[in-house]
Parts: sequence; C-alpha cells; structure tokens
Amino acid sequence: MTDPRLADDSVFPDPVYKRTVLAPLFDGAKTHYVEGFRAIDRAHLVMLAETGILPQDQARALALALDAIDAEIDPAKLVYTGEVEDFFFLIEKELKTRLGPDLGGRLHTARSRNDIDHTLFKLALKARLELLLAQALNLLEAMTAAAEREQSTLIVAYTHGQPAQPTTFGHYLSAAVEILSRDMTRIFEALKIVDLSPMGAAAITTTGFPIDRARVAELLGFSAPLRNSYSCIAGVDYITSVYGALDLTFLHLGRLIQDLQFWSSFEVGQIYVPNSLVQISSIMPQKRNPVPIEHLRHLASQSRARARAMLDVMQNTPFTDMNDSEGETQAMGYQAFASAGRVLELLAALISQIRIDPARVRENLRRSCVTITELADSLVRREGLSFREAHEIAAAVARAVVAKGGGLEQEGYEPFRAAFRAATGRDSALDEAAFREIVSPEHFVSLRARYGGPAPEPMAEALAAYKAQAAAFRAEHAASVARREEAVRKLAAALAALKGEA
Repeated sequence: MTDPRLADDSVFPDPVYKRTVLAPLFDGAKTHYVEGFRAIDRAHLVMLAETGILPQDQARALALALDAIDAEIDPAKLVYTGEVEDFFFLIEKELKTRLGPDLGGRLHTARSRNDIDHTLFKLALKARLELLLAQALNLLEAMTAAAEREQSTLIVAYTHGQPAQPTTFGHYLSAAVEILSRDMTRIFEALKIVDLSPMGAAAITTTGFPIDRARVAELLGFSAPLRNSYSCIAGVDYITSVYGALDLTFLHLGRLIQDLQFWSSFEVGQIYVPNSLVQISSIMPQKRNPVPIEHLRHLASQSRARARAMLDVMQNTPFTDMNDSEGETQAMGYQAFASAGRVLELLAALISQIRIDPARVRENLRRSCVTITELADSLVRREGLSFREAHEIAAAVARAVVAKGGGLEQEGYEPFRAAFRAATGRDSALDEAAFREIVSPEHFVSLRARYGGPAPEPMAEALAAYKAQAAAFRAEHAASVARREEAVRKLAAALAALKGEA
C-alpha cells in the first residue's frame, strides 16, 4: 500500500489558506512594515559588508538592486497572487530576478524570518510608543498647568458618590498628574524592553557567521541587541509590557473621565464645559450635552479592551517562535494605539478648557456641611475634648443644619452651642466669629498644609516636582527620538559609502 504522503500532488498555497491567511498577512505587511523591511534589509546588508561576510562588490550590487526595487514597485498597489509566500519572499524573488539566484539570495545570509519579524514588530511599536508618549506628555503638562491655575479654586471632594470634604481643583488634578506620571513610567519601561534588537538571533541560536549584532542594532536605532537569542524569537514580554502599561493607563484615565462626567451633570454642576465642547440636543433646545466626555469614556474603554485583548492572545501560548504574536495580532494592537491617542489629545483639550463654577460649588459646600470634620478637629485642639466626643457634637450640628436646609457658616452656630452644652455641660469658648472661620472651606483647606495636602505650601512643592518629572520625561523621550533619527542618518551614510556615493 502506497503511503498517501508520497502520492500528494497538491500545490502550495491551498486556495482557502491563501484567501484566509496569506493574503491578509501580505496586506498587513505592505500596510505596516514596508519601511521596516527596507531598513532591516539595508542595515543587515551594511553589516554583512563591514564584517567581510559579503564582498564589497556583491554588497554594492544588492544595495543598488534594493534601491531599484523601491523605485519601481509601489507596495500599496500590490495584490497578493500566491506566487510567493509573503512580502519577504517577494523582495527576495525580485533580487534573484535582477541579480540571479546566487547573488540575489545572499542578502539572507545569517538571518531568518524569525528575527526579522520581531524586529519589524519592535520598530513599529517603537514609533507608536514615541507618539503615544508625546501625546501623554502633552496631557501631563496640560493637567499640571490646570492644577497650577486652579490650585486655590475650591471644589467638593466626593467619596462613595457623596460630598465629603472641600479641597481645590488643583489638588484633585494633582492626584491625576501623579497617577499619569506613574503610568508613563510604566510605558517608558516598556519602551526600554521594545528598544532591544532581535536581529542576529536568526532562527533560534544565532549563526556561525561572524555577524555584528550591535552594529545592526545601532543602524536600526535600537539601544542595544537583546542578549539571549532564544528570547529574541520566543519572548513576548515586549508585547505584554506595552499593552499591560496601556491597559492600566486607560483604566486609570477612565476613572478621571467618569468623575468629569458626574461633575458636569445638572444636579452637581461643579464644572463648566465651554460651548466649543458641548453639543445641543436635536429636539430639546435647553440641553447642553458635554458629549466629548462620553466619547472620552468609551474610547478609553475601547483602548483598554484592545490592550487587554493583546494580553489575552498571549495567554497559554508556547515559549517559542509562534504566529500568535505576529502579523495579525500586532495589527490588532495598533488599534489600541489609535484610540488611545484620540483619548490623550481630547482629554488634554478638555482639561485645558473646563472651569469650575464657583457659585455652584459654594452652594454645594453650603448644603453638604463638608467642613464639619474641621469643627470636630478644632474642638479637640481648642476645647480639649476627645476626638470621639468632638465628632458626636459635630454630627449633631450637621444633622440640625441639614434638617433646616441651611449651611454651617450661617445657620450652624446656635445648633453648635446647644450640642456642645448637651454633651459637656458647659458653654464653648468659641464665639460665632471663631465658629464661622472654623467651618469655612477656605480655612479648612489652609489648615491641610501637611505633605501632599491642598494648602498653598504643599501644593507649590508638588507642582515643582510635577514640572521636574515632566521635564525628565521630555528629555527621555527626546533621547529616544534622537537615537532613531540618528540611526536613519548613520544607515544612509553607510549605504552611500557602500555604493561609492560618499
């Protein structure tokens, strides 16, 4: 009986495989990776010539052929036919057609599609990370500027959805600045992982040829080669680090966005959204709909969901080179960057333009008795009471004032006198003027002068620290961009020298 494998006369690619896998991958490559392929081919070629693996005349012929291919073939117009497996083999086929099968095949010496692929993906991620970090820096600086501008602007701080204490809008935004800074630190750390070149790993174990991995990394703008060659083709932590950082960033920004939605509601009205960021109802002319905040909310959720999907795809995959982490998965992740960038830009514009409604805040402060904590604290300091006794007196005052629909500053003193006498059997030493000062929101904030508080002194210190952090981020981002741009110049110079143009 004949082994059916020996009688197999089928020809690659199967039409269904071509339609469902190879064609989409080819289209993805020509959409996302053409420039990466060009850079990798040329950096590898320069290295082969500099190390003597290829003679100069052969390397020069390959360089000129690559230039001719670029000049004559527009990848955007290519339609996948199945004649070659993928975009890589298309370029190799063109080289062999122009230079012959021997010389045309020499560019692939000491490399593999394995190290090429992960280098392509890292180059694409680096560019997106640098753009995202620039957008995040703009948001960080917009938040810091708003925090500085609004550092004495009173707001009501909420806990569990209820008014809790007075603070300032600047203090609130400072909390968001700190969280975004920590998120950006995670993104910069992810960029450091991405910024290690896989080239030279070849299929798995490097090669017997005397390649210079550091030179290729330099010409491609990477900070260094990734050391372990197995990790170069099997490690997906550069993917999980990036999308894990994005996941957390937009989870955290989503919470800020949700507050802005709540604060802009008619019932709360704590922030005013300018007309430029408000849409009017098509049927209800009285409505001012701050729909950009809704778009921020769903786009932040989409960004996080897309980032989370990338992490899910990596789950329970084998620790080896695999298609799960490659072309189509990478393209799916780019959608997270696209929506993420929209969030960062729109949120920066919103934060820069919204303002606090002082009249509405003052009314909410009055009705909610949120300064009552300071009354209890002051009774401990001024009257020598225990905090628990002082707390019970303050609670009685708040209940009485709320029952009247009043406010502590205007209607609180008489209930206070009664509650104090009932609890202690004596009159308080506080007169009405002192009482009013104690329960004023300005006094409340001014006393919170401890490290990290909303009073002017700790806020000034904090704002200086935030500006210093943003400047450090700017410098780190600029260094990454400069290294990439310098690599472009170095590669162009090396190619010019190879072709005898220098």
